[in-house]
Amino acid sequence: MFSPGKWLGEGKICLNMVEEELVFFTRWTIGPEEDGFIECEQEIQVKGLSDVMTNHFRLSNIHPGSFSVFMENHAIGKVDGAGIVNESLLGWEFRVKELGFEGFEYYEKQADDSYLMQAEFATVDQLRTVIRGRIWKQVAPS
Repeated sequence: MFSPGKWLGEGKICLNMVEEELVFFTRWTIGPEEDGFIECEQEIQVKGLSDVMTNHFRLSNIHPGSFSVFMENHAIGKVDGAGIVNESLLGWEFRVKELGFEGFEYYEKQADDSYLMQAEFATVDQLRTVIRGRIWKQVAPS
């Protein structure tokens, strides 16, 4: 998933304050590694809503098995986290006590080179979000 390009995805979001599951679509743009960093942008759109949420990621300190991750978005601001990576799994977690925010996100590689993903995030006001979905590399039109 670190390879440069575009990744598309879809799935469902469950919020503990809402009974229905929300369908979402996502697009990741992964940049090339430059000066030890990989810049990524994730766009998320919930079906039926016009707003698109954008998360900016910067991966650094990339070593076999681990990396550092920085995320910035409109709702949370800036957070730092730690990541793990191997042949079949990519994931990271955030624990920011000052913001009352914590969570994790992981991607598990499938035989068709897509990834199943799961994420859970919680805030100090007991808002919990669970996300499940799948992403795949966008194939360039021929």
